[in-house]
Amino acid sequence: MSVQWAIIIGFFACVLWFLQNRLYKALGLLKIEYTRFFNVPAAYAGDEIQMVEVIANRKLLFAPWIELESNIDPSLQFHRESSHDIKHGQFHRSVFTMLPYMRITRRHRVRCTKRGCYFLNSAAINCCDLLGFQVSSREVSLSVRLLVYPKILSMQEIPLPAHSWQGDVTVRRWIVEDPFMISGTRGYQSGDPLSHINWKATARTGVLQVHKREYTANPELMIYLNFDMSDDMWNAVTDPECVELGITYAASLAYHTISKGIKTGFGCNGCQIDPETQSLRILPGSGEDHFTFMMENMARLVIKRSVTFYTFLEQDIERGLHDSDIVIITSYMSDRLAEQIERLKELGNAVEILWLEPDYKRREEGFHAAAL
Repeated sequence: MSVQWAIIIGFFACVLWFLQNRLYKALGLLKIEYTRFFNVPAAYAGDEIQMVEVIANRKLLFAPWIELESNIDPSLQFHRESSHDIKHGQFHRSVFTMLPYMRITRRHRVRCTKRGCYFLNSAAINCCDLLGFQVSSREVSLSVRLLVYPKILSMQEIPLPAHSWQGDVTVRRWIVEDPFMISGTRGYQSGDPLSHINWKATARTGVLQVHKREYTANPELMIYLNFDMSDDMWNAVTDPECVELGITYAASLAYHTISKGIKTGFGCNGCQIDPETQSLRILPGSGEDHFTFMMENMARLVIKRSVTFYTFLEQDIERGLHDSDIVIITSYMSDRLAEQIERLKELGNAVEILWLEPDYKRREEGFHAAAL
């Protein structure tokens, strides 16, 4: 008798399992609504933000097991939580149990580890029955974009050309010497022209003294970033981390100069992911809106060369760019580029080099010695 009851109970259990399985297969994902967004449209590299998931069960049927799966760039690092799982650094999985007519909002802490433009375009929703067997799935289209701006460094972290930046941190800016503003005298240094010698101060001190001139801010600055690693490089950048560092330097430099009221622009021979461009030039401007515009364009940059930096500078020379201050951020210098820089100077532009390599000081001294 016990065997017969076991068979009967087993039969009805199979029937019930089959019925509930068919029920959830047909209706499990019916009226399940899902959306996802970030709490901010943009952040800086290193910031922690929130990714918000909202899921709603708008029907009477209980949903015992709803899984959300999506691929997310590993540069967006999630904090470990019991409600979701991260596999292989980029596969994001959330699990929900939902009562009838229930709405759940879940917030995940995310750290933005790298500059870039990140898209979350779709997610897969899987429905499981009461025993956890997957019975149905569908794809949900999303339209989520997050811009991660480059990290902003302090002035001390930027290897600025020492002879072109003066003053303490609060007033450090791109500057040019004003020949009409004299603030005192200083000791003679190699390279000072004889016309700058202050003969009265020299006679008084017994040591050669020259006029110490004030520095005034030039109203406009262009920051150029060279994506090329060498003259014979193809479109693929051979050292992406070096270019990423250059983008960080450019963003940091722009932040400090714009905060001091200096009109600042940016250009590079890279391209953007959205929309794809042949090269990027942002004319000098000032104010918070202009800085945000620059950061948005830098966030969309992909580490890919569009044109050679030689061609990029040639465009400025052909259109007769003049009376501009230019900082060129580069990892190398060739004879061709040095020649173009001299042509830019002949047009009345002030050009300085910010080296990306650790030995930038030695290379800078060598470049300027060659220029002399």
